[in-house]
Amino acid sequence: MKTIQFLFSLLMVTGLSAQGKELFNGKDLEGWTVYGTEKWYVEDGLLVSESGPDAQYGYLATDEYFKDFELSLEFLQEADGNSGVFVRSTIDGTKVSGWQVEVAPKGKHTGGVYESYGRGWLVKPEVEKELVLREGQWNTLKIRLMGDQLTSWLNGVQMVSINDEAIGAGEGAIALQIHDGGGIKVKWRNIKLVVPE
Repeated sequence: MKTIQFLFSLLMVTGLSAQGKELFNGKDLEGWTVYGTEKWYVEDGLLVSESGPDAQYGYLATDEYFKDFELSLEFLQEADGNSGVFVRSTIDGTKVSGWQVEVAPKGKHTGGVYESYGRGWLVKPEVEKELVLREGQWNTLKIRLMGDQLTSWLNGVQMVSINDEAIGAGEGAIALQIHDGGGIKVKWRNIKLVVPE
């Protein structure tokens, strides 16, 4: 009974509903749009992102815009693994405006927040938290975005939390990234969104 009361209280505090939404159906890219020439495809129920022949930036963005939410997903990095999850973002060609929660090889600030074509790094995880990333294994990333506040967790460990007026004013989609340079492959699954009541 205490557990139920705690969960209810937690939902009330965060302002989030208990109902989640699957953003990836495990079959195709319905509800998403590809930007750029990099590869996005479904294989064995997994969403796969892979560098294409141009080795440029590529994005897979939700057709729907989301403002306040809690997003959870799992990723498995193969090869380089330099990627990210953009929030409240818009894309023109392969130029993105918005904020990225980093997904990268160990030591390159997974869970940190980067503003593309703007201020650059806004916050990086503490050095010891770089060890939370499980190389060659599935990792769980959670992003909570409420108003001006963005908080990220990797494998259950809070990586960063930032309050920023520009983020609060942002409007846009959720987008997965392939970094430029080639040789990148990342698999994704269980992409779930919880939105406010």
